[in-house]
Amino acid sequence: MLLSTILAVSIPPVFAVGGIGLSFGLILYAVLSQAEEKSVVRESLRQLDGYEVDSMRDQELMTPLVQRILGPIGEVMSNVGRRFTPHGYIDSTRTRFLRAGYNYAEAVDRFLAVRVAAIMFVPVLFWFAFFWNPIDFSGRMQLLVFVLLGAMCVMGPDSWLNRKVEDRQKAILSNLPDVLDLLTISVEAGLGFEQALDRVIGAVPGELSNEFARMLGETRAGASRADAMRAMDARVDVPEVRSFVMAILQADTFGVSIGRVLRAQAEEMRIKRRQIAQEKAQKAPVKMLIPMVFCIFPALFIIVLGPAMINISRAF
Repeated sequence: MLLSTILAVSIPPVFAVGGIGLSFGLILYAVLSQAEEKSVVRESLRQLDGYEVDSMRDQELMTPLVQRILGPIGEVMSNVGRRFTPHGYIDSTRTRFLRAGYNYAEAVDRFLAVRVAAIMFVPVLFWFAFFWNPIDFSGRMQLLVFVLLGAMCVMGPDSWLNRKVEDRQKAILSNLPDVLDLLTISVEAGLGFEQALDRVIGAVPGELSNEFARMLGETRAGASRADAMRAMDARVDVPEVRSFVMAILQADTFGVSIGRVLRAQAEEMRIKRRQIAQEKAQKAPVKMLIPMVFCIFPALFIIVLGPAMINISRAF
């Protein structure tokens, strides 16, 4: 009798929905916790020295799920990109990645895959702009939206890579005078050129110090100083760094004191940085004209001349 009474009582919808949501949450938590535990175990096994995977399937399961899904797709897109890109584009892309600081070999393949995927998205944009049109664009607005978004898809990856190269070159150029000052002081204090570079790498972190560290690694691996410095110049592609490299190579060739050469280079780089700052300061008023003319002056004219124009129209 009591059980039938309890069953006859209607359960409120809020509690029913809450119970369903709680059950779903517990099931999802159990599944995710089990997957996280498996991933932790796999990561621990991956870090063990001498751990060998018995079967090919276990070896494939060691890689993350996202990499197993996106890896073949990215490989196919990368092959398509290599097939249809112009001659010399892959080499120039690889050079730009080196100048941007990305030294791993898969960077070019991933870039080509992303570029192919972006270009394949252009037909979707065409359908979005001309057939679906959820915002009710007009004819010219449809064409304008399609052209802008299509240009972003086609030129976006190259623009991103070029921006990365420019940012890194600006960082190297900004850091070069300070690095040269410390390098000059270290050499004049009695350290050798390599020992001074080690001191600079430890004291001034940055992109230029990373390039110096790679250059020292190449020299310690057996390359000559001239070849390592020319390779650094090719990776950086900054005229000021090229001038520094040429000065050091000439000092080694003709037996000139490296300390004196570094002192002259440091003074020249300080003057160059001051000139760049002055150039930017001179360009600032010209760049400010565009927002002032199109944004500030119209609002100012409306506030100042608006009441006068209303009074004149009422008088006449």
